[in-house]
Amino acid sequence: MAGKPRLYYFDGRGRMEAVRWLLAAAGVEFEEVLFETAEDLQNLSKGGKLMYKQVPMVEIDGMKMAQTRAILRYIAAKYSLYGKDLKEQVLYSNHFLHVYNALKDHGKNYLVGNQLSWADIHLLELILMVEECKSDALSAFPKLQEFKTRVSKLPRIQKFFQPGSARRPPMDEACLKAAKKIFKLEKGLFLKYSSTILVEL
Repeated sequence: MAGKPRLYYFDGRGRMEAVRWLLAAAGVEFEEVLFETAEDLQNLSKGGKLMYKQVPMVEIDGMKMAQTRAILRYIAAKYSLYGKDLKEQVLYSNHFLHVYNALKDHGKNYLVGNQLSWADIHLLELILMVEECKSDALSAFPKLQEFKTRVSKLPRIQKFFQPGSARRPPMDEACLKAAKKIFKLEKGLFLKYSSTILVEL
């Protein structure tokens, strides 16, 4: 029996948070190797632990995976969150680009195939991050509000919301400072509330 997936990252949301969300939605327990300093990251890299010397990295099914989108695609496919066939996988890509119209027009509870998918988890995460920045940002979008309420009530999602789960809080100044030191990013632009940290050097 394979062990739990192991996630390598720092103790913040960043590019790993979407991976945490997707594993939680799949009901998969995982372990985390969290580094606190630039030296910790360098030691992992020099010790050959990191694929391509990159994070986020996930060890799963006896292999190492880097690049967030590749990790998400693999997890979604493995745990039946990527659509049941190629057609639904294409719909995932199309619907996510036009998410509000997709919710409004197709009359189903979920974005793709009327079952929970990666698209739904991604959208819920995005909605919650937007509301962290501006609590009434979606007041003019009742379909998105209904969607958030419906998906948030799913037992696995509710579990992820509980204190002590792997979900990380919004990035505060202390976390931002730690990320800059770990990744040696003294110049640039960070999107504080995004699941991905945008860095412009």
